[in-house]
Amino acid sequence: MTSPREFIAGTDPRVLRDAMGCFATGVTVVTALAEDGEPVGLTANSFTSVSLDPPLLLVCPAKNAGTTKVLENTEHFAVNVLGTDQKDLSQLFATKGADRFDGFAFETWDYGVPIIPGSLANFECRRHALHDGGDHMILVGEVERVRFEPNRDPLLYFGGKYRRLHFT
Repeated sequence: MTSPREFIAGTDPRVLRDAMGCFATGVTVVTALAEDGEPVGLTANSFTSVSLDPPLLLVCPAKNAGTTKVLENTEHFAVNVLGTDQKDLSQLFATKGADRFDGFAFETWDYGVPIIPGSLANFECRRHALHDGGDHMILVGEVERVRFEPNRDPLLYFGGKYRRLHFT
């Protein structure tokens, strides 16, 4: 058995990242429309429900991601929660420089933002608040519309790898 690792402020940030990786998360793709009408999106696993009344969620995109600039300035965005069969989409939207929407058929709802069909859940949101979060932005959205399929399994991320639920 190996001994536990420790992070102390000011030491190797990789150790902190590894510690954060001990918390399993779902995987999302956050989408929006740029000012020129082009769809944009990025993979994010920092996502959570904030409030049911009003209906709020948050997602934390990295500040250095190109899509983050669009998310800072747009009024509407979508969070698409990926299922186990959407690992390739997660990787595509995490790849810098990739044409993420080339040949990809997406839907639009009330506000015209890209909605990824076949996702486990889709949340169309109006920006409620934007906060500084160090090297990430904390984007809080008010949920305007949702579609979900509760009988499918989520794509998970744990310990730097994609995972699946394992129940007996």
